[in-house]
Amino acid sequence: MLKKLLVALFAGLALCTTALAAVDLNTANQQQLESLKGIGPEKAKDIIDYRTKNGPFKTTEDIMKVPGIKEGTYAKIKGDITVGGKAAAPAAPAKASAAKASAPVKK
Repeated sequence: MLKKLLVALFAGLALCTTALAAVDLNTANQQQLESLKGIGPEKAKDIIDYRTKNGPFKTTEDIMKVPGIKEGTYAKIKGDITVGGKAAAPAAPAKASAAKASAPVKK
């Protein structure tokens, strides 16, 4: 029982850490954008310039509208980015695992 409780706690913390670590494309500053894999100073500036000119990103995929950011770069960062506080990657599988881990044990 203690083991299952610890697993549930760990799963919950993992979800929180993932949510807190995501970089919001609509509010991130230069340094935060540069923390993304494959995004250097020039690309970070391009993202900010695009956002300023065109308004907020509606989906994480919209980052591929920024010149020089294509599917390969998007594939590297899609799990680390968000728009408007929405998770970039589907959260359903992780939630299902956490719910399964925290379900009461039948005796």
